[in-house]
Amino acid sequence: MIASPQHPYFTADEYLQLEEESPVKHEYIDGQIYAMAGASDPHVTIAGNLFALLHSHVRGSGCRVYISDMKARIESLNRFYYPDVMVTCDSRDQETPTYKRFPTLIVEVLSDSTEAFDRGDKFADYQELHSLREYVLINTKRQRVEVFRRNDEGLWVLQSYTPEQTSFRLDSIDFEGTLDALYEDVVFG
Repeated sequence: MIASPQHPYFTADEYLQLEEESPVKHEYIDGQIYAMAGASDPHVTIAGNLFALLHSHVRGSGCRVYISDMKARIESLNRFYYPDVMVTCDSRDQETPTYKRFPTLIVEVLSDSTEAFDRGDKFADYQELHSLREYVLINTKRQRVEVFRRNDEGLWVLQSYTPEQTSFRLDSIDFEGTLDALYEDVVFG
């Protein structure tokens, strides 16, 4: 992310209006906007593969899958992020066409420039979403999927999937997929 020094503070409404007109996507953190960089081929391929798998899975269930152009809003922290893939099963999310407030699943595909933020402050921010059941990090350098699940006590428990397991599970939407399908057409550098 790159800070945008054009304006010292934006309200959430000003940010949303700016995003409607902007050719570049920005994330919003408590009044500040940050331009988003483009993504690599493996990043886009993985996100697209997962979107296709999940879209077919949730069809007819009342859940909706969104890819990188839909914002997640964390009202309690005054934040808007663009997750790589997001699933919401809450009908209240149909009331807001440019952002979602009640996701059950958020996925970030890791890149060198965002990995520390995705694992750290962004994950901490996402934990404020009471609807969120799983937070998933997908590696672009090798087959590795990390699924953080919120358990009944409210603790986040990590389950990692590597080629030895061959498949991965997303309990929040009762989905099981293969690592081969997730990483189809991905060339590791």
